[in-house]
Amino acid sequence: MMSSATVRHPVTLAGAVIATVGAVAFLTLLAADLLGLFTNPYAGLVIFIAVPALFVVGLLLIPLGIWLQRRALRRDPSTTAEWPVIDLGRPRVRAILIGVTALTVVNATLVLLAAQGSLHYMESPEFCGQTCHTPMHPQFTAWQNTTHAQVACVECHVGEGAKALVHSKLAGVRQLVHIFTGNYPRPIPASQADLRPANETCGRCHAASLGHGVRTHTIREYAEDEMNTESATTLGLHVGGPGEKTASGRAIHWHADPRVRVEFIATDADRQTIPFVRSTNEKGETKEYAVEGTTPEALAAGASRTMDCIDCHNGAAHRISPTPEQAVNRAMAAGRISPSLPFVRRDAVQLLKAEYPDEAAALAAIDTKLRASHQTAADQAALAQAISATQQLYRTNVFPTMKVTWGVYLDNLGHATSNGCFRCHDGSHVARDGSSISADCATCHDGP
Repeated sequence: MMSSATVRHPVTLAGAVIATVGAVAFLTLLAADLLGLFTNPYAGLVIFIAVPALFVVGLLLIPLGIWLQRRALRRDPSTTAEWPVIDLGRPRVRAILIGVTALTVVNATLVLLAAQGSLHYMESPEFCGQTCHTPMHPQFTAWQNTTHAQVACVECHVGEGAKALVHSKLAGVRQLVHIFTGNYPRPIPASQADLRPANETCGRCHAASLGHGVRTHTIREYAEDEMNTESATTLGLHVGGPGEKTASGRAIHWHADPRVRVEFIATDADRQTIPFVRSTNEKGETKEYAVEGTTPEALAAGASRTMDCIDCHNGAAHRISPTPEQAVNRAMAAGRISPSLPFVRRDAVQLLKAEYPDEAAALAAIDTKLRASHQTAADQAALAQAISATQQLYRTNVFPTMKVTWGVYLDNLGHATSNGCFRCHDGSHVARDGSSISADCATCHDGP
């Protein structure tokens, strides 16, 4: 039987205090969460993991203190600790008790404020891209240069509820260990399997019910001759929208029509190899397409998925250019690199393709070599701007430490640098009735 003497060890008392504080903090934070005071998706990590862990630590300290006290009593039975006598009849004791209670309330308030501040900080892009997730520097940098720069990382990568807590937060513990040990892949894989469904992320701002009709898109490219000769290709993209068809029968955003369901099986993590597609139209009619020679075993080993926005727009918030040629073309089309500088397109591409030990060496080489190649340039302001733009292209697309460079991350929007649309629209996906998924260019756009 446990005697009162065995629970008087300082470790036991400390454990009781910690457990009590943990219990009070948990109940308080839980009440605040139920009242909707915490909308931060990281709240679950603190409320249901960190605070209960504190409570458990306190509980574990109690038996540890009892064991230490019993060992001390066995060695010296006279070793006892008398309970302090609290006489509320004495004014001094009452004043101390009131002071301790007031300080406890103040401390609890400070803890709650600190917890709330920590949650807000943990949801910031600075935390995701700089403080904790150093390996995510390439993604953080790319995010800063997209139209999604005002959207916090957690709004797309972390969901609410128990499922998101288990998937995102517990996986984060493993990632944190990898960061501390330096045992993480370089580059960080961009596995789409870890992304949340588009209706939970993109759908918060981009309505699938909107129609877009036909959009005109002009692609400007520049030759590697002295004049940086420009060529322009103008395409009419049948973007369409849910239920909105074109002369060819369908449009690009037909895949996002809420009345249509497109399912597929991919046999690789990047979803580049798709041997099976099933489509269900607005009438509920289903048709299955498969690549000849596809075995049931191969399909069983693949990953099944319902198609959504992310299957094409896989780099919307972290766009790293697939090629230096494409990056320089866009910079020249935007006026950041002047075509008036002889051979500037050729020189910029060559410098961006070269390998450097680190970013500092790359930026220095770009500055030195472009200046050397254009010493006699009449427009020195244009040269300075071209140097700055080329350095910026390197800074936002190449990260030697993480082995991130051109083409490391596939871009499925279109089919210029990866299979993209042709993963399914290749003419080889055939149904039992002999029809196939069309590879006709007119399905998606008007010719140049």
